Amino acid sequence: MITIKDLKKDAEITAIIKTGEKQIDALAYTEHSVRHDSIVATWTAMILRETGADERLIRLGEIAGYLHDIGNALSRHNHAQSGALLAYNLLVNRGMDYADAAEIMMAIGNHDETHGVPVSVLSSALIIADKSDVHKSRVKKKIFKKSMNIHDRVNLAVNRSYIEIDNEQKIIYTIIETDPKICSVSDYFEIYHKRMFMCKNAAELLGYNYGLIINDLRVL
Repeated sequence: MITIKDLKKDAEITAIIKTGEKQIDALAYTEHSVRHDSIVATWTAMILRETGADERLIRLGEIAGYLHDIGNALSRHNHAQSGALLAYNLLVNRGMDYADAAEIMMAIGNHDETHGVPVSVLSSALIIADKSDVHKSRVKKKIFKKSMNIHDRVNLAVNRSYIEIDNEQKIIYTIIETDPKICSVSDYFEIYHKRMFMCKNAAELLGYNYGLIINDLRVL
């Protein structure tokens, strides 16, 4: 049985992820490193666990979260689709069951808002986990010094982001704590509105409503 611990020790997978980080740096994008991958893995598993998934799906969620951006090693363009195929082959070559690898492939292939949609429980959890990781540590200092675009400014303003699940009210919350001196709520929505509505659809597939709270203000 393959686990996320196995993948984190795997030299080939580590090399591919590190190559993707180089490409993201060259493109001056926000951080997409092992830090982000690990957070998304943890949050995907947490969402699945809290919404009643079995241990098999939770394990697949961790793996999908960890590998979801592996396509950046090829190109940022269509990275979800290239990453899905790459992840499938890597996992099958390591002995994963075809059906489990295909489930992960489908989730990774649909995690990006450009072409993806929530099509399964696993993909829905991955989408919410990925889109909820907004934080000032994702802005590289050299990028910040070079240009202060709105994407950098929004991430730089976020001191904390996390997910809470209210099983009684059936709501999945993304909670954001920002510095209003750096960006406004409207700035946040200018770049994240499509992602937030993707999260809304993902939560609905899980049987939940979706809530976005920024500095105690519920905006979705």
